[in-house]
Amino acid sequence: MQDYQNTSTPSPSNDQTLASKSHQQQPRWRWATRQSAWWLGILLGAVPLLAFAVWHCNDAFYCAAFALRRRGLDRRLPPGHMGLPFFGETGAMLWHFKVTRRPDGFIEARKTAYGEGAGMYRSHLFGHPTVVVCLPSVNRFVLQAHDSFWVRWPAKDLLGLSSMFNAEGSAHTRIRGYVVASFSQPRSLRNIARVAAALRSWADKGTITAATEFRKLMFECTCDIFISMKPSPLTAKMDKWFAGILDSLRALPVDLPGTALNHGRKCRRKLNAVFQVELEKRRKQEKSGHAGEEDYADDLMSGLMKMVDEQGKKLTDEEVFDNIVSLVAGGYESTASAILWATYHLAQSPDVLAKLREENFMLSKGNNSNFISRDDISKMKYTAKVVEEAIRLANIAPMVHRVAYRTDGITHQRRSQIRYLELAAGRARATG
Repeated sequence: MQDYQNTSTPSPSNDQTLASKSHQQQPRWRWATRQSAWWLGILLGAVPLLAFAVWHCNDAFYCAAFALRRRGLDRRLPPGHMGLPFFGETGAMLWHFKVTRRPDGFIEARKTAYGEGAGMYRSHLFGHPTVVVCLPSVNRFVLQAHDSFWVRWPAKDLLGLSSMFNAEGSAHTRIRGYVVASFSQPRSLRNIARVAAALRSWADKGTITAATEFRKLMFECTCDIFISMKPSPLTAKMDKWFAGILDSLRALPVDLPGTALNHGRKCRRKLNAVFQVELEKRRKQEKSGHAGEEDYADDLMSGLMKMVDEQGKKLTDEEVFDNIVSLVAGGYESTASAILWATYHLAQSPDVLAKLREENFMLSKGNNSNFISRDDISKMKYTAKVVEEAIRLANIAPMVHRVAYRTDGITHQRRSQIRYLELAAGRARATG
């Protein structure tokens, strides 16, 4: 038998195998590297271009629309920038107002970027193109031109479509006149005793949080004057609901669950339900001829229920609710802010505080209750000057809103979407 001889070839070594695979995969790695570099180049080049386009497209759109509508006329938009589409510069404003608590920073940034000469800047706030005004002369023009600029808040349904803050013409004048008259009623002066009791309780505490205490006291007084409601668990809930409305007045116009606007509208519906019950209770008592234990003959709600327009029609329930909500919300918050700043400035001026005390003491010492009377108010000349100076030094309203109704002498049947927002910071600095 012939012996079998194995003639198999030797297998290559491991190093040779790895070198062969690496040589075969090298083109793939080159292609992957080129592809990654290509996508990286697109990202580095396209993303900044896209961000630039998004940032400027809103401003370019409105500038182009303005130029087309005003072609042939010597009209120009004020300097500024409209920010992102829909959101505009609302985020920047809310940052300065609610986070840093420095509203002046929003204006100072625009003065630095565009100069101080114009005194007004174009922007896009609360979902609308806006002209931000901070020059005293321009503010005066806008605020006094009632036929050309009407009051309009961003979310006007929160305060009410028919409230005094959103009404125009004779309706606004009629409601405003009645509101002013309601403050001279004896009911408003009876709250002096409530204020004196609060002062004594604060003195016993030694240290208080002034802003919280002032706000609570003014809410109680406002509820008593306007709707004859005494402090109770219900008014404590109403205080929170009103705070929710005030917080949502300066918020993005996005009504989604969890947003400030959505929360504000829920608070408004709850307040409407409370006032509906109060309204029905008063009507039942009026029909039965029994006034009940409550004394609300001269409060604001009763007056609004009886108010009639030029045609002799009474206000609807919705109109009564709108005015009560808007007046309570605006009344107690602004009054508390004014008292807070007046207290701060009086603490810095002891000589002014001494003269203020002297005048009030001289007028009240002849009264049996040791409080000033209705007739004494007109005699308090120095006190009136102190109040005016406190408001001048620190405006109680951070901003007011107007919408352009007439431009270039033309009355718009559909009101212009260009809004004018006057910042109180500019007025305070100019008059100081």
